[in-house]
Amino acid sequence: MNENSKINKKSHSQKKPKAYIEGIQDFYGRNFIVTPDVLIPRPETEQIIDMILSLVGKPYLPGVKPEKPKLPNNPIVLDVGTGSGCIAITIKKELPESTVYASDISKKAIRIAQKNAAKHNATIHTIISYLLENVNVKPDIIAANLPYVDKKWDWLDKTALSFEPSIALYAEENGLKLIKELIAQANQIHTRYLLLESDPCQHEAIKKYASKYDYNLIENKGYILAFELK
Repeated sequence: MNENSKINKKSHSQKKPKAYIEGIQDFYGRNFIVTPDVLIPRPETEQIIDMILSLVGKPYLPGVKPEKPKLPNNPIVLDVGTGSGCIAITIKKELPESTVYASDISKKAIRIAQKNAAKHNATIHTIISYLLENVNVKPDIIAANLPYVDKKWDWLDKTALSFEPSIALYAEENGLKLIKELIAQANQIHTRYLLLESDPCQHEAIKKYASKYDYNLIENKGYILAFELK
């Protein structure tokens, strides 16, 4: 068992999450509307924002020397599996010159993302799509916190996770089915940067699979893997 895994381990707590009771959750210093139709944003996912800011050479912490930019500050960013929209909206707020798209297979999730965009006065373009099927743009960056939980993991607290939408949690093939599909699709449209969230126990398998599609790992922080197309 990976002791650092963030996905709920077996515990004594099986109460409805506070975020669903209050209908709000903090992410990157902003409050987002959440309902049981979307996952509760996790602090670990904030690393995606830091990595994207780093790619455009913008410091994400006071006193941190920015990296040499690999992209201009107006990239086209696609958030696949947007859920509450927390990633897409945060990118738009942190990089106002960017063009941001947010896709999800769930119409209910898209509606929550749209509400959050209005709440934060952020212009994002929402798309109802299974991965990239209905996406007709060529992004510079794809960020994705897709379902990656394997139901067979023996450390899961399935009762606690039952409060969140299963469609946003679980995936087949050891939790990697959708991630693998997205890697292949991203290669087909020549997306330069691909940022993926997954459990650390899956990282080696993802890196190996991504290499088959010419994606080189450039950064690994916590749950997030960042790849660049060769």
